[in-house]
Amino acid sequence: MSPIFDVTSQDGTHIAVIDEGSGQPILIVHPGGGDARSWSRVARGLASRFRVLRFDRRPYRTPGGVAPDATMANEVNDVVAIAKAVGDPVLLVGHSSGAVVALEAALASPSSFAGMALYEPPVTVNKPLGGEALARAEAALKAGKPGLAMKIHLLDIVKAPRLQVQLLSLFPPIWRQVTEYAAGQITDSRNLESLGVGIDRYAPLTVPALLIGGARSPRHLGARLAALRGVLPEVDSVSILERQGHLANAFAPDRLADIIGAFADRVFAPPTSE
Repeated sequence: MSPIFDVTSQDGTHIAVIDEGSGQPILIVHPGGGDARSWSRVARGLASRFRVLRFDRRPYRTPGGVAPDATMANEVNDVVAIAKAVGDPVLLVGHSSGAVVALEAALASPSSFAGMALYEPPVTVNKPLGGEALARAEAALKAGKPGLAMKIHLLDIVKAPRLQVQLLSLFPPIWRQVTEYAAGQITDSRNLESLGVGIDRYAPLTVPALLIGGARSPRHLGARLAALRGVLPEVDSVSILERQGHLANAFAPDRLADIIGAFADRVFAPPTSE
């Protein structure tokens, strides 16, 4: 079992942080629809050279439900609290909605972070992320239909291929896991929507950034990534993973670890004297 240390967030909530490896610190903020385990294989690849930290985000700590404290502000405070507990600036890695939380945390405390590796953050460019579809998903969840809520989320917000969603629903063990986190996922989407429309808020953010995308991801995610690239002033590089989509953490974890590790080497490199 990996070592765990306890961090207290701003509101007094205790965060159990998985702590693996040694070296310069990397903090992973996992995507929606699951918990910190979703990045365990990437973390294992990085932990051979770095200290890798993971934790369960508030919307996903209670499978089958969600706590009322699972707000965007509290998520941001959790990330900042962990970074400050480490003591040195950390490399922040965020995936999907976790990448938006990472962006917001870097805005809140830029000096806490040496860099950001952002894998397809669903930033809102010119219209709400969920809009009417999110309202329908919330209504389905309230009516006791988590499966329907997740189908709406996947088809109409994520824009996942219909055949892919249908196949997922045909495998009970997988679909049970998907629906188990339905309440957290819909809360997560509502938190993203609470940020409003537009990404100019990130223009002052001078933390070096690696932007990661999948060549087979839904087209809107690539467009959002490109828009973010145009706003962030310190983009180190953009890495588009061929033959991968939005889940390279599951299907190409070693490749993802290599890309993030190379970025970490750059941001943690000692300054050169001229």
